[in-house]
Amino acid sequence: MKWVVDASVAAKWLAPEPDSLLAEALLDDELIVPDLLFAEVGNILWKKQLRGEMEAATAQIGARWLLQVPAQVHDSASLLADALALALQLQHPAYDCFYLALAERAGVPLVTADRRLHARCQAVDAVGLGERVRMLNAG
Repeated sequence: MKWVVDASVAAKWLAPEPDSLLAEALLDDELIVPDLLFAEVGNILWKKQLRGEMEAATAQIGARWLLQVPAQVHDSASLLADALALALQLQHPAYDCFYLALAERAGVPLVTADRRLHARCQAVDAVGLGERVRMLNAG
């Protein structure tokens, strides 16, 4: 199967969290990500280290490991116009909409652990997006 995964899923590869095993199972599939994923996961690792949830050395190892994950990486700049249009339509942060724009462009589902993004895409005014976005733990 082919998926776009967002930073909420990728972070589960690097630190034990609820649904980490579900996230790890996606590593066997074909993954597509915007290059924004690396900045977002870097920020997540930084926050985990700051809160004492992860040692700095572990965060560094995770960052290097993430760069080895076989994924098609797409330039965020090429997604900007579509991501902005989706952000404006959904009244939702543009960061998340880069993943959604990539999923739309590639014609594949976006897998997320972000309940807010998922819920927003299920709303009546998010025409056609509900079927594009899947919760990681949806089964």
